[in-house]
Amino acid sequence: MSATTSRQPTGTGPSESLRTPQMRRILASSFLGSAIEFYDFMLYASASAIVFGQVFFAGLDPALATVASFGTLAAGYVARPLGGIVFGHFGDRLGRKGVLVTTMLLMGTATALIGVLPGYAQIGVAAPFLLVALRLVQGFAVGGEWGGAMLIALEHAPGGKRGFAASFANLGAPAGSVLSAGMLGLFTLLPEDQFLAWGWRVPFLLSVVLVLIGLFVRLKVVESPLFLRFDQEAEDRRVPLVQVLTRSPWVLVLGLLVAMSQLTISGMASVWGLSYATAHGADPTFALNAKVLSAVALFVCTILSARLSDRFGRRPVIAVGIVAAALFAYPLVMLVATGDNVSFAVAVVGGQAIQGVILGPLAAFLAELFPTSVRFTGSSLAFQGASAIGAGFTPIIAGALASSAGGLPLLAGVWIAVLAVCAGALLLAPEGSKRDLSAIDAAAGK
Repeated sequence: MSATTSRQPTGTGPSESLRTPQMRRILASSFLGSAIEFYDFMLYASASAIVFGQVFFAGLDPALATVASFGTLAAGYVARPLGGIVFGHFGDRLGRKGVLVTTMLLMGTATALIGVLPGYAQIGVAAPFLLVALRLVQGFAVGGEWGGAMLIALEHAPGGKRGFAASFANLGAPAGSVLSAGMLGLFTLLPEDQFLAWGWRVPFLLSVVLVLIGLFVRLKVVESPLFLRFDQEAEDRRVPLVQVLTRSPWVLVLGLLVAMSQLTISGMASVWGLSYATAHGADPTFALNAKVLSAVALFVCTILSARLSDRFGRRPVIAVGIVAAALFAYPLVMLVATGDNVSFAVAVVGGQAIQGVILGPLAAFLAELFPTSVRFTGSSLAFQGASAIGAGFTPIIAGALASSAGGLPLLAGVWIAVLAVCAGALLLAPEGSKRDLSAIDAAAGK
């Protein structure tokens, strides 16, 4: 990840337009890279639900095999903050571009190796251990991907379009999710014995082709002009993580809490909601199709809200999303609880649409909290920390609350309380949409 090998002349500042050939290449790189990374990451999530329990945990009771399979899924979320810290360090010290190439190669390699990994029947207990190791690599890689893909777009973009440019990294998540669900779903049409023997492996191996396409685009992207300027002028190079924790702990906490508002919606609607609804009567195939539709809603709302945040500011748009989530929390929980197909579809599509309202401005909001010297580390730590807590642990907590004495009303009430805390953090956080990023650097003393 050498800075010297990836730097090219870029001018003195961000592009004045999103329509230049280089800017279009940058946005394509940001979107494609994130889509490919999340294709790999979410492909594992789908396979863990329908394949891995039988292939890698065949020696366990079926119920325990399912639990163990989902445990490996959670391991990826736990590794994401670590990836954000490590790649944030190199991204802030050596440059954004080198990290983007490295994370894509790591993710593609881990995913392809899962596709050829022998099962429990072939190598015994080594199979699940190797699966967990590869899942940790996936989480580690995606933890660095988001920050790099977001910053390379944001730091090239003109000030009035930073929100829209940064959102391309977030748009890759729903696109990758739809692609992975569709690809795995296609191979489920095989006879079950063939699907379990080899069919599920093909979507994992196809990741190699996607990575080669992504690398072709990504290698043509030039380094961030803001980073190059910082790299030329900075005299004092400290460890980015130490700088974030000592100079910006307050904004880090605020950023993490604001990001939690979006990621708890993901955990509630997409994971807990799917599990609870199908356990109470919803048809699994219908529910998965509803999730695909919800990903489309997330995609569209993310684009629209990112555009609006460039006009009205990050905080007002995110505030609308948090308030809408609080108002929809109780209806969502009750709709899921019916076990009715249409009710679940309304819940998950509505929830994901609201999530998109927050997600659109979120990348730029987090990036604008930190100066160039620690922007990769700070924004990644806030987002990936919120991801581990919000997306990783929310389904477990929701399940426990739903089965408690307070039941579903208690679950909705706790969720609303969490959103209230997130709203409070948003009110305390600074608005950065109208600030020049160089001014943020100057205020921080670089």
